[in-house]
Amino acid sequence: MKKRSTTPLPGWLWLMVTAGVLTQTTANLVRPVTSYKLILLGWGETEIGIATAAYALLPLFVALPFGRLQARLRSPRNFVALGVLILATGAAYLALTNNVIHLMIASAVLGVGHLMFTIGGQSMVARRSRATQMDANFGWFTASFSVGQMLGPLLSGVLLGGSSLAEAQAGGGDLSFSIDLALWIGAITSIVAVPVLYVLRSTQPPPTTATQDLVTVEPGMKPSALNILRLPGIASHMLAALALLAILDILVAFMPLVGESVGVSPLVIGALLATRGATSVLSRIFIRPLSARFSRNTLVLVALLVSAVAIAVVPAVLGFGPVGIASAFVCMTIGGFTLGVGQPMTMTLISQAVPRSWRGTALALRLMGNRIGQVTLPIVASLVTGPVGPAGGIWFACAVLGISGAERLINKRTGPNVSPR
Repeated sequence: MKKRSTTPLPGWLWLMVTAGVLTQTTANLVRPVTSYKLILLGWGETEIGIATAAYALLPLFVALPFGRLQARLRSPRNFVALGVLILATGAAYLALTNNVIHLMIASAVLGVGHLMFTIGGQSMVARRSRATQMDANFGWFTASFSVGQMLGPLLSGVLLGGSSLAEAQAGGGDLSFSIDLALWIGAITSIVAVPVLYVLRSTQPPPTTATQDLVTVEPGMKPSALNILRLPGIASHMLAALALLAILDILVAFMPLVGESVGVSPLVIGALLATRGATSVLSRIFIRPLSARFSRNTLVLVALLVSAVAIAVVPAVLGFGPVGIASAFVCMTIGGFTLGVGQPMTMTLISQAVPRSWRGTALALRLMGNRIGQVTLPIVASLVTGPVGPAGGIWFACAVLGISGAERLINKRTGPNVSPR
């Protein structure tokens, strides 16, 4: 076991991690900047909530067909590269338009590109990983997302500067050029991932020790959405995945609004979001020792409950001067670390709760569930902000995390890992 833990990462995984960093930097640079662009154009919480939902709306309908397509493809390279180009197109479209309807469409295009990259990457990890490597490989792949979630907001904060939009406008400044420049930089960053992907070999033999099925189904049963959801634990794992992803989207979309409401600059907001990404990277680096010491169910439960409490504190304290900002960074650090643990664990739990041949479709169904959350939860969050204020959207997302954690406790999903037979 010790020897296996020191095995270097395979080359294909390093390339996917590199492409993941580039594409996620784009997505997480572009999305908060889109919120600032909408604010600059005179729009508010409702429009930002709709734009966030639009990012997930079209992917909601194509996630499952894309997953089935992945199961038939010998190599996902071309599919993933096309997704990167679509992602870049969405970012460029956001830079080119000031029309609110076109901004919603551009957000949807961005979401499709992100979905294609994610489905292709997840499928590759699930196909090429042995059972003993799956936690670590999903951890590294999702760590690339967290690096992008760190770099994107940090870069957006640097490009937009240390003054809030209101302060910039009061001083006679105009941030429209900086906003569009940031969107163009995002588009260019993702395009760099295309040549990286084409270093990948078009085909690769499966692992010498194939992962054995932990679940058996009746012969001839097809991996439909209903059949997958009927398998034990799948619905619970998907609810956890939805909650863990929804909080990330709502943080990216609503933290700029929270910052503007209390006079905190884009630079500080970008640094807070980057802190969340950085600590998620750190936790994913330690996925292997964590999953060796604790069960996946325990790690997911801790991720849900601790993140809910820690992140809920952030908007509550942000407006209380330097002490409040420092406290927000501490809470974001704690919440970011635990959030980073949850997502790769749900990927492994879902992968091992279905037959091997169903994994691509099951992971795509997981993404479809995530997109349902990304469509509905931001809209509900934007409605909550009316009576409560911008912080209400984040508190709502934290409540969803708590509900998912409570469901796992009630249904006693706290047991040990299931091992291959």
